Amino acid sequence: MALTGPWPYPLWVAHRGAGKLAPENTLAAFRLGAQHGYRAFECDVKLSADGVPFLLHDATLERTSSGQGTASLLEWSALSRLDAGGWHSRAFAGEPLLSLDAIAAYCIGNGFALNLEIKPTPGDELATGRKVATEVARLWAGQAVPPLLSSFSLDALRAARDADARWPRALLLDTLREGWFDEAKALGCVAVVTNHKVMDAAVIARLHDAGRRALAYTVNDTETAQRLLAIGIDGIITDAVDRFSPAAASAQS
Repeated sequence: MALTGPWPYPLWVAHRGAGKLAPENTLAAFRLGAQHGYRAFECDVKLSADGVPFLLHDATLERTSSGQGTASLLEWSALSRLDAGGWHSRAFAGEPLLSLDAIAAYCIGNGFALNLEIKPTPGDELATGRKVATEVARLWAGQAVPPLLSSFSLDALRAARDADARWPRALLLDTLREGWFDEAKALGCVAVVTNHKVMDAAVIARLHDAGRRALAYTVNDTETAQRLLAIGIDGIITDAVDRFSPAAASAQS
């Protein structure tokens, strides 16, 4: 999808919801981010064994749930019964894993924007990219602002494009490897999202000159945020939802 007109996504994006103050990628985290004024959120999506897209960062379950082993080996009926909040703190015990259906309903119902990071379990890149694109078509049909589909996986982005090219895509980069710009261009990406450490004025200028946008992750200190705002960044993904006020920071930029 080639976005036309003004960039439709808010400048400030809450990483995994409010993924440090609450259990990441859960509805509790999204709600907490919203309480702090955030209207755009980033989250990670992968597939269950029976092909249900759901939110989880890791390939395995141990770090952020009561489950064990590789998440993609379990069907959604089993995953949905896990505790995805107790690992964070007692206040969030019993918080469930989220399906893509559930987070779509929450964001659409509240008018929130979403950066969906396609985070496939290794080996599931093509299936995950295809499924996310087709489910976005179903869930966001008729919505003015679609999710931004991002990924580190070229295969996942390619599969998403081939399944339904209408949805805007972004290439995620931890480093500026040789050929990164050509990769983004070949995939029809509307944006590139990099580690904040490698985002600079030259990168932003190159993207802007090509009609693309520049975003950076994960920005948690004021000095880095101010540097990026000064050079024209289009999106800042942060864990520090309690330190950065989106409304105040946007007004200053």
